[in-house]
Amino acid sequence: MIERFYLKDYISFKEVELNLDAGLVVFTGPSGSGKSLLMSSIIASLGSLNCEASLCESSVTWDIDENSFGIYNDEINIFKHIKKEKSRYFINNQSVSKKTMNSIANNYFRHLNLKDFSDFENTNLISILDNRIFLKSNKLSSIKEKYQAIYLKHKDIKSELDKISQEQKKIVELKEFTAFEIKKIEDVNPNISEDEELMRTKRELSKKEKVTQNIDLANGIFDFEHNVYNALNSLDIEPSFIEDALNELRAILDNAQERFSALEDVDIEEVLNRIEELSALKRRYGGIKEAIEYKEQKIIELKKYENIDFTKESLEHEFEELSLELQNLASKITSLRSKELKLFNKDLNRYLKELYLKEIKVEIKKIDFTFDGVDELVLKLNDTELSKISTGEFNRLRLGILALKSETMSQNGGILMLDEIDANLSGEESMSVAKVLRQLSKYFQIFVISHQPQLTSTANQHFLVYKDKNLSKVKELDFNGRVDEIARIISGESVTNEAKTFAKELMERNICV
Repeated sequence: MIERFYLKDYISFKEVELNLDAGLVVFTGPSGSGKSLLMSSIIASLGSLNCEASLCESSVTWDIDENSFGIYNDEINIFKHIKKEKSRYFINNQSVSKKTMNSIANNYFRHLNLKDFSDFENTNLISILDNRIFLKSNKLSSIKEKYQAIYLKHKDIKSELDKISQEQKKIVELKEFTAFEIKKIEDVNPNISEDEELMRTKRELSKKEKVTQNIDLANGIFDFEHNVYNALNSLDIEPSFIEDALNELRAILDNAQERFSALEDVDIEEVLNRIEELSALKRRYGGIKEAIEYKEQKIIELKKYENIDFTKESLEHEFEELSLELQNLASKITSLRSKELKLFNKDLNRYLKELYLKEIKVEIKKIDFTFDGVDELVLKLNDTELSKISTGEFNRLRLGILALKSETMSQNGGILMLDEIDANLSGEESMSVAKVLRQLSKYFQIFVISHQPQLTSTANQHFLVYKDKNLSKVKELDFNGRVDEIARIISGESVTNEAKTFAKELMERNICV
């Protein structure tokens, strides 16, 4: 729930601080006082809307998935939207994106507007039906768990078969292309580091003539070697140092001579051509090593293409076996749902009757395999499409579904923000909405703007939004203040004694409920 909300500098609001309770929280006030602005700023504080307020902040009791979002939980987590030159978002003073804030809030917060059809989606309706069955028996739970494990495997195999079917359409081209790619690399038959050795050979060939000439000239030093020894001996100097140096020099020159002699049979054109072949591979694949790895990968792919018929046959066999097993489990799930559906219809229509709506019928329609089975729950509204019913009917039908869902809830469901749920409703219709919201408020913190005394009188907490010297202000009302405000809603600005009496009776009646 939201425990505290703070707003600063937003159009007609200078500063607002609300300490909020659980349950049904109602905002009332004269037209143009700023009720809708206040609601939109609460939504904006959670990242679901843009807001021009300099600051809107909500303190919430939600747990944040620290591993997924990298945000540490505090005892109370503070969601903050600041607007200066641009909007910035913070959770516990840590800067986050609007998307991240919205993702976290969406786990706990729902803004129920006319564009939100999620309560009528099959996944939601099926979950309500299944949860009713879970409360009576664990049979469905074990069957559904097994079904879903097989469904995921079945789905993976189908995806693989679809991929194979696509590949088969162009399998000849793929095989030819893959074989061509392999041959192109095999024709060159590169070895790792071969290019470096060839470049060294190229450099040596380019300077071979000059180097061998210099070696021949350098070898002339050994013709005078005995003269050096004689001179050193005559000076009584031990000649071993020069002997070692000359031997090392002789070895160097001999090795060089052998290396360059070995190049006599090397064709420089062949070396250059080989270097160009390897360079072409390097340009295409990024390196010799990469070219060899690519070839190995293509060899594996070619084997796969050559074995594709066998692979497909094996997968098709497994797919058929899984399909039969899925169908068997899905039939059992459908059977259990069909037995519960009668009570599901009865209980849903009980709420709809309370909400002054015509009876509807929910039927099971067979569909292809899904994660939840092969059942689709279809609402029959006397041939009227859901998108074409009135706003009031849409809102009340959704409340009926939410009320049915709440019967199987074991924990708090988060926050519901409702768009003028009782606008343009009769007194009886408004009271019916109030009763259902009172039940839902056991499981949700509900924020709603009310235009009717019936809903307003059932609130757990009542705030008045009003104008004072062109500034919008908000105050929480006590019992007497609520009586006065409900009387104003009933009779207008000129409050009558009759309106005040009726307002007090409504309040006292709902306190006793």
